[in-house]
Amino acid sequence: MNMKLFQCTLLWLLITTFALSAQEQKNILIFGDSITAGYGVDPEQAFPSILQQKIDSTGLHFKVINGGLSGETSAGGLRRISWVLQRKVDIMILELGGNDGLRGIELQSTKNNLQQIITTAQTKDPDIQIIIAGMQVPPNLGIEYTNEFVNLYIDLAEENNLPLIPLILDAVGGYEEFMQPDKIHPNAEGHLIVAETVWKTLFPIISM
Repeated sequence: MNMKLFQCTLLWLLITTFALSAQEQKNILIFGDSITAGYGVDPEQAFPSILQQKIDSTGLHFKVINGGLSGETSAGGLRRISWVLQRKVDIMILELGGNDGLRGIELQSTKNNLQQIITTAQTKDPDIQIIIAGMQVPPNLGIEYTNEFVNLYIDLAEENNLPLIPLILDAVGGYEEFMQPDKIHPNAEGHLIVAETVWKTLFPIISM
């Protein structure tokens, strides 16, 4: 092989290596409860799977990891976050706290747990992008608790300078046609809407 051919081959290898590196797959963890887990619907109908389909259609190299666990509370999420983050996570959507609200858990406790999850993730990887998914609870616990619960997520996002999905069940909660009979979990059609709600915040971040 003459020198000119060797140099061309080396240049081609460098370009190929750079292109492959630029397209390296990144991971999006959706860390949540039964809404993320897709309770009551097939796995491919849950919003994390729908988000994966949307990502694949754009040609972007991201893998969505469904980190949902039915019945999970913020305290439970705090206990398992270090284990979940054993794998590389580039973006984490934090969707927890709804079960706290349904149980009437003291709001400061929920906020502290969510803050510790955020801190743990950022300590593990200072470059991780975290998105807060806001939640809401039925008004049976009183208007003050209901309002403060919503504000909890707004405060977390502002205090940590993180993007916020104001209400992940926006345009779904309270609409019978989009909810399962328990009126807590989205049905398959509802998950399509949830995916659109999340996508509005997620897409600008992954397309940068």
